[in-house]
Amino acid sequence: MADRRILVTGGSGFIGSHLVRRLLDEGDEVLVVDNFYSGTRGNLSDVLNNPRLEIVRHDVTFPLYVEIDEIYHLACPASPVFYQRDPVQTTKTSVVGSINMLGLAKRTKAKILLASTSEVYGDPEVHPQDESYWGHVNPIGIRSCYDEGKRCAETLFFDYRRQHDMPIKVARIFNTYGPRMRPDDGRVVSNFIVSALAGKPLTIYGDGTQTRSFCYVDDLVDGLIRLMATPHEVTGPINLGNPHEFTMSQLAEQVIAMVGTDVPGGGGGVEYHPLPSDDPTQRQPTIDQARDVLGWAPKIELAEGLDRTIEYFRDHLALHPVG
Repeated sequence: MADRRILVTGGSGFIGSHLVRRLLDEGDEVLVVDNFYSGTRGNLSDVLNNPRLEIVRHDVTFPLYVEIDEIYHLACPASPVFYQRDPVQTTKTSVVGSINMLGLAKRTKAKILLASTSEVYGDPEVHPQDESYWGHVNPIGIRSCYDEGKRCAETLFFDYRRQHDMPIKVARIFNTYGPRMRPDDGRVVSNFIVSALAGKPLTIYGDGTQTRSFCYVDDLVDGLIRLMATPHEVTGPINLGNPHEFTMSQLAEQVIAMVGTDVPGGGGGVEYHPLPSDDPTQRQPTIDQARDVLGWAPKIELAEGLDRTIEYFRDHLALHPVG
């Protein structure tokens, strides 16, 4: 569809900035709304002069009055470092922010997509996780502001659907990585790469046997766009992630192998720390729905994605050293 005006909340964040570029490349007008709590204008520096891009500093916990055709609702800090810093605001962003965006979608008759999360499954008792699993979540833990906030956001989306027959889409996003991750976001891929490039030990929380499944950001964005383009009857939730599972030890070994050879001293090895409270021990999606409904599956293997991400961090840290 030509001449779409698309709102991306959280559009200056890691995933949001990649999505914005993709939408601009497709010829859409894009309105980015962000309070820059965890996102940065620098993530959009190369497209700031695009005449089809507009950026508004705004917190989605307050109402927004604009005219749009589609909404990608990504606003919410997604790494523990940021969402635990102000947990009440994190919950408000997921809950009140979703109410405000759903109200905007209702008024403008816009399609709206929620960037939900694999964290709705909590520390799963079912492995791998498919969309029928209701989850195993601590409602009062240090991660609950994010986990339960996103679960409530999903509830709101489906209640708006049932009450108003609104065109909603819900994507459950599994671990995603790639260029424009923040070096200080606390995510395992960025932590490992930043430490390896600095020749410092890679910190593994737990004994290294806990698992994650890593999806490169370009693949993830393709899945979001495909989900938004589905017919009215398709709502999700749909898992978007890479079904190939890796232990933290395997990831550390691969990062060290890819980085360590050209770091002074050859890198600092690995050190172990206690597993944080409520940190999931397993995380792996089934993506049968994404394959069947969206014709989607990730294409970029971990080695290729890590190579691109390492290159980004090498260049970024040369200009913006950490610590």
